[in-house]
Amino acid sequence: MALLDTHRRHHYRVLALSDQVEPRIYGPNLRHIAPNVDFIISCGDLPYYYLEYIVSILDRPLLYVHGNHDRPEERSGGVIVAEPPGGINLHRRVHRHEGLLIAGLEGSHRYNRNPHYQYTQREMWLLVLGLVPLLLRNRLLYGRGLDILVTHAPPFGIHDGADIPHIGFRAFHFLLRHFPPRYLLHGHQHVYTRTETTRTRLGLTEIINVYPFRVLDLDFAPPVSPS
Repeated sequence: MALLDTHRRHHYRVLALSDQVEPRIYGPNLRHIAPNVDFIISCGDLPYYYLEYIVSILDRPLLYVHGNHDRPEERSGGVIVAEPPGGINLHRRVHRHEGLLIAGLEGSHRYNRNPHYQYTQREMWLLVLGLVPLLLRNRLLYGRGLDILVTHAPPFGIHDGADIPHIGFRAFHFLLRHFPPRYLLHGHQHVYTRTETTRTRLGLTEIINVYPFRVLDLDFAPPVSPS
């Protein structure tokens, strides 16, 4: 029998970001643009100094995955920073945060020999299958496998591109079919016009391209049965 998750609320406000330093965020109006957020999610390809600034101003937890362009940053005194300071890397893990079950998968489709944050379709399948025991455990404990999936790249055929670097991952569909989260948040695919689709419903999951940022009110209330 699943345990009652008494810490999960029905509604959360999240600042989600990816791929581009946004002047409206990296400036004095951040608290007005993103008021009362519960936590911050980075979908990758953002400078660590940018994420550190956001965390310092909003004073909220940061959960993130790496994008294919992420690299260590050199700070003053020759200090090398390889991860956003104070953040929680979600890659290949399920993190329980304020009652929510949140998993992450970093990187993009492989397009060159850089060893970091790029994966073939087969390699991503192996990463996804590695999450399955954790998701099955969640289902036994909490009655569900996952609430939010955070990725850099989108699923194959949804918000992705036709060129090799921007092709989505097929393995994500396995997670959406067998362990459907309420939300999948991703970046990677830049959005240049208002006519581009950035929110798509697939089964029980709403897939959202957060580029360059979105303030999201995420709803986890159970559906109301018709009387």
